[in-house]
Amino acid sequence: MSDSITLTRPDDWHLHVRDGAMLASVVPDTARQFARAIIMPNLKPPVTTVEQAVAYRDRIVAVLDEETDFEPLMTLYLTESTTPEEIHRAAEHPFVHAVKYYPAGATTNADSGVTDLKKVDHVLAAMEEVGLPLLMHGEVTDHEIDIFDREAEFIDRELERLVDRFPKLPMVLEHITTEAAADFVRSGPDNLAATITVHHLLLNRNAIFEGGLRPHHYCLPVLKREQNRQALVAAATSGSPKFFLGTDSAPHPKAAKESDCGCAGIYTALHAMPLYAEAFEDAGALGKLEGFASHFGADFYRLPRNGDTITLERADEAIPDEVDFGGQPGVPLRAGGRTRWRVK
Repeated sequence: MSDSITLTRPDDWHLHVRDGAMLASVVPDTARQFARAIIMPNLKPPVTTVEQAVAYRDRIVAVLDEETDFEPLMTLYLTESTTPEEIHRAAEHPFVHAVKYYPAGATTNADSGVTDLKKVDHVLAAMEEVGLPLLMHGEVTDHEIDIFDREAEFIDRELERLVDRFPKLPMVLEHITTEAAADFVRSGPDNLAATITVHHLLLNRNAIFEGGLRPHHYCLPVLKREQNRQALVAAATSGSPKFFLGTDSAPHPKAAKESDCGCAGIYTALHAMPLYAEAFEDAGALGKLEGFASHFGADFYRLPRNGDTITLERADEAIPDEVDFGGQPGVPLRAGGRTRWRVK
């Protein structure tokens, strides 16, 4: 049994850092472990233009120490007002790397999302032309669809059409949660990939109700059955380049999570890599962690793999009960517990 593992420095291909004081509190947790991260654009108001993305990047970089080597990779928020011209500007800009699709009302700050994907086919055609990836929150939001079935319904209703209609458009089905999603991506074309979060590798939906209602385990897409968790572990540890790391770490103040209408999102950035190491070790697949965390995402985005390394050592480390989110307390995943690994 190895007591340490050294990996090419990993990247996080799905991350929320918010803005303002909260941004300043949470970005260092990611920068301590990851070289780069795809930054989600669902602020209020959303990041819909290249100019806004560059300004947001400037605010992220401004909170980093001069010695910190971390690169935020910016995205635009897809709306029904997005134009092909803006897509071409994004593709020409070195800081913008993708466009994010949210179904209207699907999750936190998704009110400006798309009501019908067919309405933006002309925008997707422009993205296909310039090779700008489409990142998808893959759920439908119809109230008559059970919340545990929304990802599978999205695949049947939307993703199959997108794959056929745009065969050269790079697409990432983000934070997949089901066996159906893993199977679809695995059998799909090379331009289709998926990210997997650490909380969906470690937890099933029982965690939301263990000993009572656990609001800090509430996320969207919601945790699913154990058979789905096992399918995600199998996909992540398979060595397939179609699956790579995206934490979807999402900070919310403790009061907002524990309110009468609590926010969706789990803060995993604090101990992301040690927790991923646990998931891979439990699957007997620590040797597959480097590809998943450090190689496959960079390859898909056509970016160079990082030249430096990170070392994880087997060491029991406490996770605090609370962390600071810009002057407000927040609760990280496994608060008050411990990890088996730590960043050396």
